Amino acid sequence: MTPPDPVRRHAPDLPLARSLSRERAFHDTCRAALAAMVDGAEEQVVTGEDVSASGADAEVLGYQLRSQAKELRELPQGPLFFGRLDFQGSGTEAADHAGQSYHIGRLRIREHPAAPPLVVDWRAPVSRAFYQASARDPQGVAVRRRFGWAPGSRGDSTDLTGLEDEHIGAERVAAEPPENRTVGSRAAGSGSGTVANGSVGSAAGHGSSILAGEIERPRVGPMRDIAATIQPEQDDLVRGDLAASVCVQGAPGTGKTAVGLHRAAYLLYTHPQRIRRGGLLILGPNRTFLSYIAEVLPALGETGVRQSTIGEEIAGHPVTGEDDERAAVVKHDARMAEVLRRALYGNVGLPADALAVPDGTYRWRVPVAVLRRVVDDVRAEEPPYAVGRERVRTRVVRYVRERAEWRAGPQTNAWAQRISRARPVGEYVDAVWPRVRPAELLTRLLTDAEALERAADGILDADEQKAVLWAKPPRSWKSARWSAADHVLLDEIAGLIEHPEGYGHLVIDEAQDLSPMECRAIARRASFGSLTVLGDLAQGTTPWAAREWDELLVHLGKPDAAVVPLTIGFRVPEVIVELANRVLDRLGVGVPPARSLRRDGELRIRPTSDPSAETVAAVREALAHEGSIGVIAADADVAGVREALGAAGISAAGVDELGARIAVLPASLAKGLEYDHVVAVEPAAIAEAEARGLHRLYVVLTRAVSRLDVIHARPLPW
Repeated sequence: MTPPDPVRRHAPDLPLARSLSRERAFHDTCRAALAAMVDGAEEQVVTGEDVSASGADAEVLGYQLRSQAKELRELPQGPLFFGRLDFQGSGTEAADHAGQSYHIGRLRIREHPAAPPLVVDWRAPVSRAFYQASARDPQGVAVRRRFGWAPGSRGDSTDLTGLEDEHIGAERVAAEPPENRTVGSRAAGSGSGTVANGSVGSAAGHGSSILAGEIERPRVGPMRDIAATIQPEQDDLVRGDLAASVCVQGAPGTGKTAVGLHRAAYLLYTHPQRIRRGGLLILGPNRTFLSYIAEVLPALGETGVRQSTIGEEIAGHPVTGEDDERAAVVKHDARMAEVLRRALYGNVGLPADALAVPDGTYRWRVPVAVLRRVVDDVRAEEPPYAVGRERVRTRVVRYVRERAEWRAGPQTNAWAQRISRARPVGEYVDAVWPRVRPAELLTRLLTDAEALERAADGILDADEQKAVLWAKPPRSWKSARWSAADHVLLDEIAGLIEHPEGYGHLVIDEAQDLSPMECRAIARRASFGSLTVLGDLAQGTTPWAAREWDELLVHLGKPDAAVVPLTIGFRVPEVIVELANRVLDRLGVGVPPARSLRRDGELRIRPTSDPSAETVAAVREALAHEGSIGVIAADADVAGVREALGAAGISAAGVDELGARIAVLPASLAKGLEYDHVVAVEPAAIAEAEARGLHRLYVVLTRAVSRLDVIHARPLPW
């Protein structure tokens, strides 16, 4: 027997039931329209193959159509809208949108190209009001509606479990029928709450139960998009001008990574031709982090965006060598750029003799003074090394051509090419401006103490020069074992020889850990593009981590980039933030203390004489709660922690298994990741494991978004 419908048993829920029914039916309409869009894109590909056009035009058209069809096919399944805007029926603020309603989603959905969209893309100009409208600044909005979907929904209309209305403008409220004034629901597992009379609080999320539930939803698996929960200050950054570079100093839990990814999606939507022509690159600190964020852009309808690390971008050889910390610090220092420049241009010389250039039976003589002036002039212009080499050749040929035309009249380009390829000209260029291989030059510099001393004189002291010299020189540059720091130097030399291809925009996460030389490598790839720099100075853990943003931005080639702080957290609870701020006070960085709007969460400091047993107990207790569990320890202690859990019958995955319920990971790989429950094992060991161990500990403590257990047998380092 079917139980009675609870909606019909409670009269106050009847308006909600009607609203939910209408919205579910509308979602079914949108689902059918999206399916038609996918089918239509596939049909366009087939039709486009028969279009009569030039070969180049047909190829471009085919690529565009196939790309569009591929993007639609690869869209992750999920709800098609998360909000709705109802504009006031009149008034200057509503403008062209007066009396209109728009559903807001991650993708524009339409039934026909000429018809108004069923769902408006969250990046469209009209959608901005969804994130920015408030009682003080309604922006023409009468009602903002948020939809609550069951966790993990793949877009089935029955998963629409609740909705909330925020009445911003008075006109529409008075005009609406009574049934639309109370639309709140708490369905099982929906995370949405009851809203009396459609009234919600601030945009921070503690007044809207649907918004708060979405922000606080348990974290299992990869990072999700935040299109439904973007806050006004985040929206300002997301929609910033393409030409403007920006640096976001984001405290833990403020959503800086999500802001950067949504900014990338916004720029791809708003400037598709400019961005795709120049390219867009996402740079993360490591592959684990990139795997964690990999699903965000596809969920926003953007596929095919390159996501990489700085090491992968500059690697031309396998990393088979390793530096001690002293050598690595010197190699990553900005002073090495001048050392390498000196070493490269130390190959340039001045001719001692005049040049005789054959032209049939005649010989053109180029005086030594002219040859020297050519070299001096080109060096003064400071072009890339390879460009300078060709300029030397071109100017010698020009000198000969001027003399030939004065004597015999105009000469053809074929004649000029023949003179350019003449052996004496080639020998002269090789002598005064020889070809250089980056690997060959760096090998000579790191194996020849005298060569290094000439290049580093007045820049590196004797101890620093000794630190970077290889203890066991290879037989040749071909057998050299390159370290990660060597790759940065090789890229610097390659950039001095010839500028690399750049990108239209780069999003750089965890930027505080970049060295000056790594920043220079990025700057070369952003000469004509813009940057979104994301980071937190308090989380800098490399020996060369930045203490202030200004210097790092200079190395990135964007000294005028605005530094925008995000200090209000939405993910990490207040009690955990307060503990982290105690560590922050000892870090010596110019970062304001973080704040959190979340008053929930749990912190337990658990002193013990047996950390292994206490860790097992903490994990067992955490399993009684919903969400992911991260057990984080000093790198050297990870194996012991994993062994203790295994002996207790608790199976734990590694950091790379993003969907696992329990993960055991070293502190060195925790940056950028989030877990509902974190068990931090022996903070003193984490703090003592490296020179910037307290910074590492700050990272570990701020990975928890619901509960944090701190297990310690030794005194706490704060």
